[in-house]
Amino acid sequence: MRAVITGTGMHIPEMLVDNQTMAKLMDTSDDWIKVRTGIEQRHYAAPDEATSDLATPAARRAIASAGLTPADIDYLIVATMTPDYFFPGSAPFIQRKLGLEEIPCLDIRQQCAGFVFALQLADALIRSGQYRRVLAIGAEAHASLVPWGEESWAVASGAKPGPISDEEFDRNTMTRDRVVLFGDGAGAVVVEASDDDDRGILDCLLHTNGNEAERLWTKAAGSAFRPYFHPDMFTSGDYVPVVEGRKVYALAVTFMPKVTLEILERNRLTLADLDLVIMHQANLRINEGVQKRLELPDEKVFNNIQRYGNTTAATIPIAFHEALEQGRAKPGDLVCFVGLGSGLNWGAVLYRV
Repeated sequence: MRAVITGTGMHIPEMLVDNQTMAKLMDTSDDWIKVRTGIEQRHYAAPDEATSDLATPAARRAIASAGLTPADIDYLIVATMTPDYFFPGSAPFIQRKLGLEEIPCLDIRQQCAGFVFALQLADALIRSGQYRRVLAIGAEAHASLVPWGEESWAVASGAKPGPISDEEFDRNTMTRDRVVLFGDGAGAVVVEASDDDDRGILDCLLHTNGNEAERLWTKAAGSAFRPYFHPDMFTSGDYVPVVEGRKVYALAVTFMPKVTLEILERNRLTLADLDLVIMHQANLRINEGVQKRLELPDEKVFNNIQRYGNTTAATIPIAFHEALEQGRAKPGDLVCFVGLGSGLNWGAVLYRV
Protein backbone atom coordinates (compact mmCIF):
# COMPACT_ATOMS: atom_id res chain seq x y z
CA MET A 1 0.00 0.00 0.00
CA ARG A 2 1.10 3.57 -0.70
CA ALA A 3 0.61 6.35 1.88
CA VAL A 4 -1.15 9.28 0.19
CA ILE A 5 -1.90 12.73 1.62
CA THR A 6 -5.59 13.22 0.88
CA GLY A 7 -6.27 16.33 2.96
CA THR A 8 -4.40 19.33 4.35
CA GLY A 9 -5.26 22.18 6.72
CA MET A 10 -3.64 24.98 8.67
CA HIS A 11 -4.46 27.43 11.43
CA ILE A 12 -2.69 30.65 12.43
CA PRO A 13 -3.63 32.53 15.65
CA GLU A 14 -4.99 36.07 15.39
CA MET A 15 -2.28 38.05 17.22
CA LEU A 16 0.02 39.44 14.52
CA VAL A 17 3.31 40.96 15.66
CA ASP A 18 5.34 42.63 12.93
CA ASN A 19 8.95 43.72 13.10
CA GLN A 20 8.01 47.33 13.82
CA THR A 21 6.23 46.17 16.97
CA MET A 22 9.24 44.06 17.92
CA ALA A 23 11.33 47.24 17.76
CA LYS A 24 9.14 48.75 20.49
CA LEU A 25 9.96 45.84 22.78
CA MET A 26 13.72 45.34 22.32
CA ASP A 27 16.78 46.80 20.66
CA THR A 28 16.05 45.69 17.10
CA SER A 29 14.58 46.96 13.85
CA ASP A 30 12.72 45.74 10.81
CA ASP A 31 15.97 45.85 8.82
CA TRP A 32 17.98 44.01 11.52
CA ILE A 33 15.48 41.15 11.59
CA LYS A 34 14.95 40.85 7.84
CA VAL A 35 18.65 40.92 7.01
CA ARG A 36 19.37 38.07 9.44
CA THR A 37 16.22 35.96 9.10
CA GLY A 38 14.02 37.16 6.24
CA ILE A 39 11.09 37.33 8.69
CA GLU A 40 8.69 40.27 8.42
CA GLN A 41 6.02 39.20 10.92
CA ARG A 42 4.81 36.32 13.06
CA HIS A 43 1.64 35.34 14.93
CA TYR A 44 1.35 34.46 18.61
CA ALA A 45 -1.19 32.34 20.43
CA ALA A 46 -3.38 34.19 22.94
CA PRO A 47 -2.77 33.53 26.66
CA ASP A 48 -5.70 31.09 26.74
CA GLU A 49 -4.56 29.17 23.63
CA ALA A 50 -2.46 26.04 24.03
CA THR A 51 -0.92 23.97 21.26
CA SER A 52 -4.00 21.74 21.11
CA ASP A 53 -6.18 24.81 20.51
CA LEU A 54 -4.15 25.66 17.40
CA ALA A 55 -3.91 22.07 16.20
CA THR A 56 -7.64 21.31 16.43
CA PRO A 57 -8.93 23.73 13.73
CA ALA A 58 -6.03 22.78 11.42
CA ALA A 59 -6.94 19.13 11.87
CA ARG A 60 -10.64 19.75 11.26
CA ARG A 61 -9.81 21.47 7.98
CA ALA A 62 -7.52 18.63 6.89
CA ILE A 63 -10.14 16.00 7.69
CA ALA A 64 -12.82 17.95 5.83
CA SER A 65 -10.59 18.49 2.79
CA ALA A 66 -10.04 14.72 2.65
CA GLY A 67 -13.81 14.25 2.55
CA LEU A 68 -13.77 12.44 5.87
CA THR A 69 -15.13 12.82 9.39
CA PRO A 70 -13.23 12.47 12.69
CA ALA A 71 -14.74 8.99 13.05
CA ASP A 72 -12.72 7.88 10.00
CA ILE A 73 -9.32 8.61 11.58
CA ASP A 74 -7.65 5.59 13.19
CA TYR A 75 -4.28 7.00 14.36
CA LEU A 76 -3.08 10.44 15.53
CA ILE A 77 0.51 11.71 15.48
CA VAL A 78 1.33 15.15 16.91
CA ALA A 79 4.76 16.68 16.34
CA THR A 80 5.42 19.50 18.81
CA MET A 81 8.08 20.96 21.10
CA THR A 82 5.47 22.95 23.05
CA PRO A 83 3.03 20.34 24.42
CA ASP A 84 0.05 21.53 26.43
CA TYR A 85 1.51 19.80 29.48
CA PHE A 86 4.74 17.91 30.22
CA PHE A 87 2.56 14.81 30.26
CA PRO A 88 0.38 13.57 28.66
CA GLY A 89 1.42 16.14 26.03
CA SER A 90 -1.04 17.46 23.43
CA ALA A 91 -2.32 14.43 21.51
CA PRO A 92 -4.96 13.25 24.02
CA PHE A 93 -6.38 16.78 24.28
CA ILE A 94 -6.55 17.08 20.50
CA GLN A 95 -8.28 13.71 20.38
CA ARG A 96 -10.87 14.96 22.88
CA LYS A 97 -11.40 18.28 21.11
CA LEU A 98 -11.79 16.62 17.71
CA GLY A 99 -14.12 13.96 19.07
CA LEU A 100 -11.96 11.14 17.73
CA GLU A 101 -12.62 7.52 18.67
CA GLU A 102 -10.41 5.75 21.23
CA ILE A 103 -7.60 5.50 18.72
CA PRO A 104 -3.85 5.52 19.44
CA CYS A 105 -2.62 9.11 19.95
CA LEU A 106 0.96 10.14 20.50
CA ASP A 107 3.29 13.12 20.64
CA ILE A 108 6.73 13.01 19.03
CA ARG A 109 9.56 15.39 19.98
CA GLN A 110 11.88 15.95 17.03
CA GLN A 111 11.26 19.71 17.12
CA CYS A 112 11.99 21.44 13.79
CA ALA A 113 12.39 18.07 12.04
CA GLY A 114 9.24 16.76 13.73
CA PHE A 115 6.99 16.69 10.72
CA VAL A 116 9.29 14.66 8.47
CA PHE A 117 9.54 12.13 11.31
CA ALA A 118 5.73 12.16 11.61
CA LEU A 119 5.37 11.43 7.88
CA GLN A 120 7.84 8.55 8.12
CA LEU A 121 5.86 7.07 11.00
CA ALA A 122 2.54 7.51 9.19
CA ASP A 123 4.01 5.86 6.10
CA ALA A 124 5.29 2.91 8.13
CA LEU A 125 1.96 2.44 9.92
CA ILE A 126 0.08 2.40 6.62
CA ARG A 127 2.56 0.17 4.77
CA SER A 128 2.39 -2.32 7.66
CA GLY A 129 -1.35 -2.66 7.09
CA GLN A 130 -2.22 -1.90 10.71
CA TYR A 131 -3.89 1.45 10.00
CA ARG A 132 -5.53 3.06 6.98
CA ARG A 133 -6.07 6.72 7.90
CA VAL A 134 -3.49 8.62 9.94
CA LEU A 135 -3.86 12.24 11.03
CA ALA A 136 -0.42 13.89 11.29
CA ILE A 137 -0.17 17.34 12.88
CA GLY A 138 2.66 19.79 13.45
CA ALA A 139 1.70 22.49 15.96
CA GLU A 140 3.44 25.00 18.21
CA ALA A 141 2.57 27.69 20.75
CA HIS A 142 5.99 29.30 21.22
CA ALA A 143 4.43 32.33 22.92
CA SER A 144 4.49 30.24 26.09
CA LEU A 145 8.31 30.41 25.98
CA VAL A 146 8.66 34.12 25.16
CA PRO A 147 10.13 35.76 28.30
CA TRP A 148 8.15 39.01 28.25
CA GLY A 149 6.29 40.67 31.07
CA GLU A 150 2.69 41.89 31.02
CA GLU A 151 3.76 45.34 29.82
CA SER A 152 5.40 43.89 26.70
CA TRP A 153 2.52 41.57 25.90
CA ALA A 154 0.11 44.49 26.12
CA VAL A 155 2.11 46.32 23.44
CA ALA A 156 2.55 43.17 21.31
CA SER A 157 -1.19 42.51 21.33
CA GLY A 158 -2.02 46.13 20.45
CA ALA A 159 -3.76 46.76 23.79
CA LYS A 160 -1.26 49.55 24.56
CA PRO A 161 0.84 51.70 22.22
CA GLY A 162 4.05 51.63 24.25
CA PRO A 163 6.78 52.44 25.01
CA ILE A 164 7.70 49.95 27.73
CA SER A 165 10.02 50.60 30.66
CA ASP A 166 13.77 50.77 30.05
CA GLU A 167 14.28 47.83 32.41
CA GLU A 168 11.90 45.58 30.52
CA PHE A 169 13.26 46.77 27.16
CA ASP A 170 16.80 45.79 28.21
CA ARG A 171 15.63 42.44 29.55
CA ASN A 172 13.80 41.66 26.30
CA THR A 173 16.88 42.57 24.28
CA MET A 174 18.85 39.78 25.99
CA THR A 175 16.84 37.15 24.08
CA ARG A 176 16.10 39.06 20.87
CA ASP A 177 18.20 36.70 18.72
CA ARG A 178 15.75 33.87 19.45
CA VAL A 179 12.46 35.62 20.09
CA VAL A 180 12.38 37.32 16.68
CA LEU A 181 12.61 33.88 15.01
CA PHE A 182 9.58 32.08 16.36
CA GLY A 183 5.89 32.20 15.59
CA ASP A 184 2.86 30.08 16.40
CA GLY A 185 0.62 27.97 14.19
CA ALA A 186 -0.46 24.50 13.15
CA GLY A 187 -0.56 22.41 10.00
CA ALA A 188 -2.19 19.03 9.52
CA VAL A 189 -2.45 16.31 6.89
CA VAL A 190 -4.56 13.20 6.51
CA VAL A 191 -2.50 10.28 5.21
CA GLU A 192 -4.50 7.39 3.75
CA ALA A 193 -3.71 3.94 2.40
CA SER A 194 -3.98 3.71 -1.36
CA ASP A 195 -3.12 1.23 -4.09
CA ASP A 196 -2.40 4.09 -6.50
CA ASP A 197 1.26 3.66 -7.50
CA ASP A 198 1.34 7.06 -9.19
CA ARG A 199 1.15 9.13 -6.00
CA GLY A 200 2.05 9.10 -2.33
CA ILE A 201 5.16 8.83 -0.15
CA LEU A 202 7.99 7.28 -2.15
CA ASP A 203 10.68 7.19 0.51
CA CYS A 204 11.80 8.61 3.86
CA LEU A 205 15.37 9.08 5.05
CA LEU A 206 16.02 10.22 8.62
CA HIS A 207 19.11 10.84 10.76
CA THR A 208 20.03 11.80 14.33
CA ASN A 209 23.38 12.93 15.76
CA GLY A 210 23.31 13.42 19.52
CA ASN A 211 26.83 14.86 19.49
CA GLU A 212 25.28 18.12 18.29
CA ALA A 213 22.37 18.13 20.75
CA GLU A 214 23.44 21.28 22.60
CA ARG A 215 23.42 23.40 19.44
CA LEU A 216 19.62 23.66 19.77
CA TRP A 217 18.20 22.90 23.18
CA THR A 218 16.54 24.16 26.34
CA LYS A 219 18.75 24.00 29.42
CA ALA A 220 15.99 24.17 32.01
CA ALA A 221 13.68 21.48 33.39
CA GLY A 222 14.15 17.73 33.08
CA SER A 223 15.37 14.65 34.90
CA ALA A 224 18.95 15.92 34.52
CA PHE A 225 18.13 18.37 37.33
CA ARG A 226 17.16 18.08 40.98
CA PRO A 227 14.57 19.40 41.41
CA TYR A 228 13.05 18.94 37.97
CA PHE A 229 12.31 22.67 37.79
CA HIS A 230 13.64 25.42 40.04
CA PRO A 231 12.73 29.13 40.13
CA ASP A 232 16.36 29.95 39.28
CA MET A 233 15.78 28.44 35.83
CA PHE A 234 13.13 31.05 35.22
CA THR A 235 15.06 34.03 36.51
CA SER A 236 18.16 32.99 34.53
CA GLY A 237 16.14 32.59 31.34
CA ASP A 238 17.31 28.99 30.90
CA TYR A 239 13.78 27.93 29.97
CA VAL A 240 14.14 29.91 26.73
CA PRO A 241 15.56 27.76 23.88
CA VAL A 242 19.25 28.15 23.07
CA VAL A 243 20.10 28.51 19.38
CA GLU A 244 23.76 28.62 18.31
CA GLY A 245 22.93 30.53 15.17
CA ARG A 246 26.18 30.30 13.21
CA LYS A 247 26.74 26.63 14.00
CA VAL A 248 23.14 25.73 13.22
CA TYR A 249 23.41 27.58 9.91
CA ALA A 250 26.53 25.59 9.02
CA LEU A 251 24.92 22.28 9.99
CA ALA A 252 21.70 23.03 8.13
CA VAL A 253 23.31 24.11 4.86
CA THR A 254 25.43 20.95 5.00
CA PHE A 255 23.00 18.24 6.10
CA MET A 256 19.81 19.38 4.33
CA PRO A 257 21.35 19.38 0.84
CA LYS A 258 23.18 16.13 1.64
CA VAL A 259 20.07 14.23 2.72
CA THR A 260 18.15 15.58 -0.29
CA LEU A 261 20.79 14.19 -2.64
CA GLU A 262 20.97 10.92 -0.70
CA ILE A 263 17.26 10.21 -0.93
CA LEU A 264 17.18 11.09 -4.62
CA GLU A 265 20.14 8.86 -5.39
CA ARG A 266 18.75 5.83 -3.63
CA ASN A 267 15.54 6.23 -5.63
CA ARG A 268 17.49 6.63 -8.90
CA LEU A 269 16.34 10.22 -9.26
CA THR A 270 18.16 13.52 -9.73
CA LEU A 271 17.54 17.15 -8.83
CA ALA A 272 16.13 17.61 -12.33
CA ASP A 273 13.30 15.24 -11.39
CA LEU A 274 12.22 17.42 -8.46
CA ASP A 275 9.38 19.86 -9.02
CA LEU A 276 9.38 21.47 -5.57
CA VAL A 277 11.44 21.48 -2.38
CA ILE A 278 9.67 22.43 0.85
CA MET A 279 12.21 23.03 3.59
CA HIS A 280 11.62 23.59 7.26
CA GLN A 281 11.16 27.35 7.62
CA ALA A 282 13.73 28.13 10.31
CA ASN A 283 15.50 31.04 8.68
CA LEU A 284 15.23 32.35 5.12
CA ARG A 285 19.01 32.69 4.96
CA ILE A 286 19.41 28.97 5.71
CA ASN A 287 16.93 28.07 2.98
CA GLU A 288 18.69 30.34 0.54
CA GLY A 289 21.99 28.65 1.43
CA VAL A 290 20.50 25.19 0.83
CA GLN A 291 18.97 26.36 -2.45
CA LYS A 292 22.33 27.72 -3.59
CA ARG A 293 24.17 24.49 -2.76
CA LEU A 294 21.60 22.43 -4.65
CA GLU A 295 21.60 24.97 -7.51
CA LEU A 296 17.80 25.08 -7.52
CA PRO A 297 15.87 27.81 -9.36
CA ASP A 298 13.41 29.92 -7.37
CA GLU A 299 10.40 28.17 -8.92
CA LYS A 300 11.50 24.89 -7.32
CA VAL A 301 11.64 26.25 -3.75
CA PHE A 302 8.71 27.29 -1.56
CA ASN A 303 9.20 29.73 1.33
CA ASN A 304 6.65 31.43 3.58
CA ILE A 305 8.74 32.18 6.69
CA GLN A 306 8.41 35.88 5.87
CA ARG A 307 4.79 35.84 7.10
CA TYR A 308 4.83 33.27 9.90
CA GLY A 309 8.34 33.02 11.34
CA ASN A 310 9.64 29.66 12.51
CA THR A 311 6.65 27.61 13.65
CA THR A 312 8.95 24.61 14.25
CA ALA A 313 7.05 21.34 13.61
CA ALA A 314 4.25 23.24 11.85
CA THR A 315 6.32 24.88 9.10
CA ILE A 316 6.33 22.04 6.56
CA PRO A 317 2.60 21.14 6.72
CA ILE A 318 1.66 24.84 6.60
CA ALA A 319 3.94 25.38 3.61
CA PHE A 320 2.61 22.30 1.81
CA HIS A 321 -0.98 23.40 2.37
CA GLU A 322 -0.20 26.83 0.90
CA ALA A 323 1.80 25.34 -1.99
CA LEU A 324 -1.24 23.25 -2.95
CA GLU A 325 -3.56 26.25 -2.66
CA GLN A 326 -1.28 28.40 -4.82
CA GLY A 327 -0.81 25.75 -7.48
CA ARG A 328 2.89 25.41 -6.70
CA ALA A 329 2.42 21.70 -5.96
CA LYS A 330 0.31 20.09 -8.70
CA PRO A 331 -0.90 16.52 -9.29
CA GLY A 332 2.00 14.43 -10.48
CA ASP A 333 4.68 16.76 -9.07
CA LEU A 334 7.60 15.28 -7.15
CA VAL A 335 8.03 17.15 -3.85
CA CYS A 336 10.85 16.81 -1.33
CA PHE A 337 10.14 17.73 2.29
CA VAL A 338 13.39 18.35 4.19
CA GLY A 339 14.10 19.62 7.68
CA LEU A 340 16.68 19.83 10.45
CA GLY A 341 16.14 20.45 14.13
CA SER A 342 17.17 19.88 17.72
CA GLY A 343 18.57 16.50 18.55
CA LEU A 344 20.30 16.92 16.13
CA ASN A 345 17.56 15.43 13.91
CA TRP A 346 17.23 15.82 10.16
CA GLY A 347 15.69 14.03 7.21
CA ALA A 348 13.86 14.13 3.91
CA VAL A 349 10.67 12.67 2.48
CA LEU A 350 9.98 12.19 -1.23
CA TYR A 351 6.32 12.64 -2.11
CA ARG A 352 4.44 12.38 -5.41
CA VAL A 353 1.41 14.68 -5.36
